[in-house]
Amino acid sequence: MADRFRLTLAQLNPTVGAFAANAAKARAAWGEGRKAGADMVALTEMFITGYQTQDLVMKPAFTAGAMAAIEDLARDCADGPALGIGGPYLDDTGLYNAYWILKDGKVAARVLKHHLPNDTVFDEERLYVSAPVSGPYVVGPVRIGTPICEDAWFDDVTETLAETGAEILLVPNGSPYYRNKYDRRVALMVARVIETKLPLIYLNMVGGQDDQIFDGGTFVLNPGGDLAAQLPMFDECVRHVDFERKAEGWHAVRTELEPIPDEWETDYRAMVESLRDYLRKTGFKKVLLGLSGGIDSAIVATIAVDAIGPQNVRCVMLPSQYTSKHSLEDAATVAGTLGCRLDTVPISGPRAAVTEALAPLFEGTEAGIAEENIQSRLRGLMLMALSNKFGEMLLTTGNKSEVAVGYATIYGDMSGGYNPIKDLYKMRVFETCRWRNQNHRDWMMGPAGEVIPDRVIEKPPSAELRDNQMDEDSLPPYEVLDAILERLIEGDESVAEVVAAGYDRATVKKVEHLIYISEYKRFQSAPGVRLTRKAFWLDRRYPIVNQWRDDG
Repeated sequence: MADRFRLTLAQLNPTVGAFAANAAKARAAWGEGRKAGADMVALTEMFITGYQTQDLVMKPAFTAGAMAAIEDLARDCADGPALGIGGPYLDDTGLYNAYWILKDGKVAARVLKHHLPNDTVFDEERLYVSAPVSGPYVVGPVRIGTPICEDAWFDDVTETLAETGAEILLVPNGSPYYRNKYDRRVALMVARVIETKLPLIYLNMVGGQDDQIFDGGTFVLNPGGDLAAQLPMFDECVRHVDFERKAEGWHAVRTELEPIPDEWETDYRAMVESLRDYLRKTGFKKVLLGLSGGIDSAIVATIAVDAIGPQNVRCVMLPSQYTSKHSLEDAATVAGTLGCRLDTVPISGPRAAVTEALAPLFEGTEAGIAEENIQSRLRGLMLMALSNKFGEMLLTTGNKSEVAVGYATIYGDMSGGYNPIKDLYKMRVFETCRWRNQNHRDWMMGPAGEVIPDRVIEKPPSAELRDNQMDEDSLPPYEVLDAILERLIEGDESVAEVVAAGYDRATVKKVEHLIYISEYKRFQSAPGVRLTRKAFWLDRRYPIVNQWRDDG
């Protein structure tokens, strides 16, 4: 009996619905494994379809196409290592999230997912049937147990696999990023390894899909929990890992351990990669955004330049009578430092025309928010016109604090196709700007050094829709607002709990009220990358019509 087993791990970036392209990636990885003398090449959960499919997978034609693509792969990859690949499986008993083992030109085994996640961004109980726990399958000299993603987050599936003879656990995943999730994954998988006394491979995909970014970070653990291999975060990677049979069982031979970046770098990388992939997978090559001279648009411009290069980013300054000289200067400085185009389109003329047209209807009323928002909506109109004309996707620039309390103009500055900072609170925007000024990485396409001047970071935030306007005229200071928002949104705390933590009750109630009445705006807002476990969209699903308030 052989005492050595080589497994090729393919940490790759599939695209939802691109069966042929995903299959081509699988063939290329299989080819690398074959050249390296691998016994098996492993890809991630639902790789052939891309992930997540959401309701697409319930279309019979979609699932049939995916299964046919896997059958084709089996025939194409007959002479060489076994191939493990995730994809749907449909039979008379229902639709399953499956992991297919292809060997010698045919389907050698099929593992069906047991635990179906139904929280945060997952809704798998809506899509799939929960299968009984599958036993191990044999590849070469090894009996392999495959808990699919969520199946490894509970001890029952891995325990059953160990009891039925599994010698190695291979866990294919589609695990999307949120801040510090890597640490949670490792802690849970160490628990599975200690319980089963088996080595474990945690194989994750990379790439963006709508609001989610898959961050890779594939790792291999030996019995006892020692780290034997660590693949990079966010990068596509094919890596060969050898296992040796010893008296006490199989062990992975230690190989290269890639460093894991801190949360500031991983958040920033998530924003860059999600935008880059969203554009690539939707067919856009260029973007534009309104560059106001403020911090939010400055960081979005920087993210865009880092994602697709300065030559593909158009910044537009849309000044009104309330735009300060400092804002004009700061916008020019940011665009110049980043090396991207800056156009200036004054809105004073269009605003005068709209004001004149509405004058008969507005007569006898006091000027207020409606008049202020005309400016924002005119900016949205101008930016969308440029987007339509030149085929450049418009980016929105509202941070999570603004999105949470509705401090944004619907059909105005909320117009656009994607928002890279939608899940980044204002105080983290400040720190992210400072981090980017001090750090540069090979995956950034923008320049190194200070790209966002201190003056932009330090000046009081303002929408500049009226004379001497400041955000704090309408909102609590951002350090207070963000702390309250994190407790109400991420923490799901009651008003009483937030007040007990030291915050003014009237302020907490005001923030709570703003969150609830802004739900309709969030339903119409652009998608943006998920950085936390309570991002606005699938993580947090609230009704628009809602008269309940917490009176605690």
